[in-house]
Amino acid sequence: MTDSLFRILALIRKELLAILKDRKSRVTVFVPPILQCLIFGYAASYDLNHVPYVLLDRDHSAASRAFIATLDGSGTFDRIATLQNASDIADPITDRRAVLAVIIDRDFERQLMADGTAKVQAIADGRNTNTAGTAQGYVSTLAANFVQRWRQENGVTPPPGIKVTPRAWYNPNLETQWIMIPSLIGTITMMMTMSLTAMSVAREREAGTFEQLLVTPFRPYEIMVGKALPSMIVGLIQATSILLVAQLWFQIPFAGSYFVLYLSLAEFLAASVGIGLFLSSIARNMQQAMIGTLVVMMPFMLLSGLTTPVMTMPDAFQYLTAVNPLRYAISMTRQIYLEGAGIVQLLPEMLALLMIAAVTLPIAAWMFRNKLA
Repeated sequence: MTDSLFRILALIRKELLAILKDRKSRVTVFVPPILQCLIFGYAASYDLNHVPYVLLDRDHSAASRAFIATLDGSGTFDRIATLQNASDIADPITDRRAVLAVIIDRDFERQLMADGTAKVQAIADGRNTNTAGTAQGYVSTLAANFVQRWRQENGVTPPPGIKVTPRAWYNPNLETQWIMIPSLIGTITMMMTMSLTAMSVAREREAGTFEQLLVTPFRPYEIMVGKALPSMIVGLIQATSILLVAQLWFQIPFAGSYFVLYLSLAEFLAASVGIGLFLSSIARNMQQAMIGTLVVMMPFMLLSGLTTPVMTMPDAFQYLTAVNPLRYAISMTRQIYLEGAGIVQLLPEMLALLMIAAVTLPIAAWMFRNKLA
């Protein structure tokens, strides 16, 4: 048992040296996760801070001018043109110069004075549904606030109704970064860990050292463990770098326990490494290993809940996500980071990852034994 442990530690040392001694490998392992985290944090955002729009004012009243001033003074809407005819609306939207066209109906002020209701039409570019929906929502919110303020200033009694007071838990300002960045802890870590694991054996085959490894006293399971643990260690280091970017650069408050976070990541990496080892056992060179990793990662990311909630997917795809370790990793990191979730709350996800690891690792070991036999 002691000899086996020393052989595994020697192989782990060899793998870590192969990764860390080469300057290109060091850059590949540590720089891309940080850059990807920064790019995703700023570029992959559902927040809409700049809305270019065109205006068609058919009323030209004091009320319509006050409403236009509310739009222009919001800091979000940027008027690029004031139109005179409805036929001029299509061109700026078609040319993507404007996201929105705001049309103020005739008798806007008279209707406000009469019954407190007036019509404003917001025509959005539907080629980007998320941007269109968000922009129209902004207009609706500004219009509701304007009507309430205008009634008070002009002494119009508001009709009875329901006032909704919005409040968001865990993400008070509804910032996309608060959701996206913690999710990248699992996403980027899985991508890099699977790549390292899948290419480890392929690199040995291309260099011609894999045959030398076969004539050593190493047993198949020792080779598998010696290939798996370095990738897990590097994965935890990468997860730490992303965590530091989230806290120090984006300043997203961490509400949970670091122990629970790293325990969850260890389970997740064990499941991911099993998939990477399976790919490495069937790949004959590094190119095949890299392509195999990309082919596997794409559906994993699409079915993980990273960009779209799992509950909004068709039922068949929701069942399919049950075998996706990235789905559980994203769910756990969000809960730990934003909600302060503990082991009891995360138990279903943890058990699911243990079951996935209990399947992928034995299959990878079986493939290794057959390849080495």
